[in-house]
Amino acid sequence: MPDVYAPRRPPRSEFLTLRGLRHHLLRWDRPVPGQAPLVLVHGWMDVAASFQFMVDALPAGREVIALDWRGFGLSGTTGADCYWFPDYLGDLDALLDAVSPGAPVDLLGHSMGGNVAMSYAGVRPQRVRRLVNLEGFGLPDTAPDAAPERLAAWLDELKAPPTLRPYATLADVAARLMKTNPRLPADKAAWLAGQWARPGADEGREGFLLNADPAHKRTNPMLYRKAEVLACWRRIAAPTLWVEGSDEQLTRFWGGRYPREDFEARLAQVPALQRAVLADAGHMLHHDQPEALAAHISAFLAD
Repeated sequence: MPDVYAPRRPPRSEFLTLRGLRHHLLRWDRPVPGQAPLVLVHGWMDVAASFQFMVDALPAGREVIALDWRGFGLSGTTGADCYWFPDYLGDLDALLDAVSPGAPVDLLGHSMGGNVAMSYAGVRPQRVRRLVNLEGFGLPDTAPDAAPERLAAWLDELKAPPTLRPYATLADVAARLMKTNPRLPADKAAWLAGQWARPGADEGREGFLLNADPAHKRTNPMLYRKAEVLACWRRIAAPTLWVEGSDEQLTRFWGGRYPREDFEARLAQVPALQRAVLADAGHMLHHDQPEALAAHISAFLAD
């Protein structure tokens, strides 16, 4: 087994009931009077602990709070057939009411979390002091004519419950993480594996199970409507930092369905935008270059 990464700033693990569902939080440091907490929200099939390497590289002293989204990490599952994007906004709103009821926060989101954060900052502009989006590109626009096919796919998938494959050992989980992201060092992968997965024996199953509700794998029956998203983005009042890796993923993943020019036109709708590109980093830039990312974030939040 490789060495396992040792966090320099170990967090406190807490649980809060938000909108009737038990949510898991990680907290680093303590509240500082007059200073906005930094709230972190992760991407799809990820967990709050994924931010540990970046937090370790941030200056100590600021309170940092990371949320496991519903159905991920140690947060509760809904038992529903799907997870709905508006619920993430509702959970985030409830979280901020709990942890910073009287003052705005600094809000950072990665990937799916970046999209949630951007929409939320437009819907509740008074609740966000500074906004950071890490590779939250969004999705290709969809036309109304796509609705019947999308709904049919969802109905078909309801007939076969989704599953997530188990892993024999945590070392296998770590190997899968490094296969997905070859830049991830072995010691960090070994540490993350213990955050991403849990022993199946606790549930009478063999191996290790990912900390995610398999329902996340189902087709979402709701269409992604770019016009609605941009209506929120245009209302963002907070200074916004967009950060991406130099290993550009958008065109590689979506091809002609979502060209870079479309995303650039979307980003141009954000009123007060700064941009940064991290060298030698891909989509998981908070794993690939945590020190460089932390330096950009620290400078931006200090403005």
